[in-house]
Amino acid sequence: MLNIAIDGPAGAGKSTIAKAVSKKLGIVYLDTGAMYRGAAYAALKRGLDVNDASQIEPFLSGLEMSIECGDVQQIIVNGENVTPFIREHKISKAASDISKLPAVRLKLVELQREIAGRTACVLDGRDIGSYVLPDAEYKFFVTASPEERANRRFKELREKGSDLTYEEILADIKDRDYNDSHRAFAPLVQVADARLIDTTALTVDEAVGAVLRIIEGEK
Repeated sequence: MLNIAIDGPAGAGKSTIAKAVSKKLGIVYLDTGAMYRGAAYAALKRGLDVNDASQIEPFLSGLEMSIECGDVQQIIVNGENVTPFIREHKISKAASDISKLPAVRLKLVELQREIAGRTACVLDGRDIGSYVLPDAEYKFFVTASPEERANRRFKELREKGSDLTYEEILADIKDRDYNDSHRAFAPLVQVADARLIDTTALTVDEAVGAVLRIIEGEK
């Protein structure tokens, strides 16, 4: 089964690259980050503290999540399609926080492995190559400077009418980077056999091309 793992920090372009690669190869794209966002959204909706394991662990026992793969992946949590709500800025931070809890990662990784075990797919996240699918056929680590990532996010949010400043977004990205790389369980890390793709000075097409050349060149 062909599995492609794409890891990297927030805003580096890994989801955009993963979607393009999956479309080019004709395989499923599984947005693992959206799964954590879905869990975070459901927890916040219940008024829970996403940093408090004593609140989140009981919540997980009743958490039901399903994925509908298509042009746009749909996340269904406890019967509700939460896809339209999980890209809000507050959900981004909450997803980073809730993903630090081992119980949350164990719950969602089980589902991710199940999907990857029965279908060829591209997965992107923070710990795909290191923890979720350590035996993936291809592994990539996609990154970019914090400043470039903040600039991309600032432009994206401004187009949506957000009044967040570049400085606030940069601070949030650096905070998420620290959280993701310093969590005790399955932290963000570039594994030894992952190919590095630095997108700081690359267009989307250039970054996608770099990934595809490696995959198609080694088939």
